[in-house]
Amino acid sequence: MFRSLARSTALIPVLLLQACSLTPGMEMETNSPLSHIEVPTMKDGKLVKEKAPIIPITADLIIERENLKQQAAANSLPPDSAPVSAYKIGPHDRLQITVWDHPELNDPGSEKIDPTLAGKTVQDDGTLYYPYVGNVPVAGKTVDEVRELLTQGLSRYFKRVKLDVRVLSFQSHRAAVVGQVKTPGVQSMNETPLTIAEAISRAGGVTEEADTTNVTLARDGKLYKIDVMKLYEKGGIDQNLLLKDGDVLNIPDRRDNKVFVMGEVGRQQALQIANGQRMTLAQALAEAYGVDFNSSRPEEIYVIRTGEFKPEIFQLDGESPDSMILADQFTLQAHDTVFVGTAGVTQWSRVLNQILPSSFTSVMSRAAFMGM
Repeated sequence: MFRSLARSTALIPVLLLQACSLTPGMEMETNSPLSHIEVPTMKDGKLVKEKAPIIPITADLIIERENLKQQAAANSLPPDSAPVSAYKIGPHDRLQITVWDHPELNDPGSEKIDPTLAGKTVQDDGTLYYPYVGNVPVAGKTVDEVRELLTQGLSRYFKRVKLDVRVLSFQSHRAAVVGQVKTPGVQSMNETPLTIAEAISRAGGVTEEADTTNVTLARDGKLYKIDVMKLYEKGGIDQNLLLKDGDVLNIPDRRDNKVFVMGEVGRQQALQIANGQRMTLAQALAEAYGVDFNSSRPEEIYVIRTGEFKPEIFQLDGESPDSMILADQFTLQAHDTVFVGTAGVTQWSRVLNQILPSSFTSVMSRAAFMGM
């Protein structure tokens, strides 16, 4: 027994020298303003390897980030979304043209014709053929403008021409509504301007899993963030944009909006961000049953944010109780990871448990009992 005790005791100085290298679990360097490892980072349009900055969570940081968020929200809408204009005719639209007192110019068969065959279809090049007038460029024009063109053309052959033009089938302008709606798909635009609220209503409304605070509008190769929750619950008419031809409205799934809490907390877990609600660092720590002050380093509370290849690491010094004011004002984002560092004594205890022989505890107890 004494021989085994001697071997175990001899290991202690060696383990003390190797404690840092043998510490199990995750650990972050606190003496550097940068992350310990290099991570993929988007820079000048290319992915490169860089160390992520470690940014202290201070009142100045929170004020700066909140101001930037408000500015981004104010500038996030498309610049050309406000004007309301009449419907512009385009290729594949079908027009019904009625010339009074000249039935020979109207659709043959009158009311007996199949409605799906009635009218005249605008060609791919944006022109419409009409007797006596020939090919008329109608794409991009309103119904009133096409009426004026046809009236001028027919007036060369007929006196006191009176005609009417209306769109039978709207086919040229479409927008897609995809994601968490009940009937996703492509929607045709008609004479009534198609707003975001109308498009979602046509799609049967959103599902229970929809994240209405992070709806995106894809237009002309750019993405714009739309807060439909603000539109529905706060009457934010600035979010109810008019859709244009080719727009894609995507309602994302809120189940992906999670924050991960790890390290020395009461319970490591993934927390769901409620739809339309904000989650702060203090709330996340509370949901994880708080920081374990017996095994943690309160000064090493981190928020790790990947940010689509723009990684950042925020650090809160939680040794002082009033630091929780900052924690309650620091808003988390989906996919953030909250990590609470481990105290040195806890790391050393875990080293002993993993490396020393299983009989170490009993041997040391006997040695103490014998007065060694």
